[in-house]
Amino acid sequence: MVSKRVVVSGAVQGVFFRDNCQREAESAGVAGWVTNRSDGAVEAVFEGEAEAVERLVAWSRSGPDQAEVADVSVNEQEPEGLSGFEVR
Repeated sequence: MVSKRVVVSGAVQGVFFRDNCQREAESAGVAGWVTNRSDGAVEAVFEGEAEAVERLVAWSRSGPDQAEVADVSVNEQEPEGLSGFEVR
């Protein structure tokens, strides 16, 4: 079990990034959350099996079709034992 906090910057709000992220996470069996930040970025925590979490990190580097991802920051953290995936 691993946990990663991801911050995605660029044109990533208003393009259904969070909804698509939730679908991708549920499809991969990854727990966590995703939210819009006041600075225009999207922040997410992905928690689960290493391969599944890496799948979500890789997806975040491009996001949905309408997104224009400029940068992705990834930091490992201690798993919290999250269940489900929520849009905040």
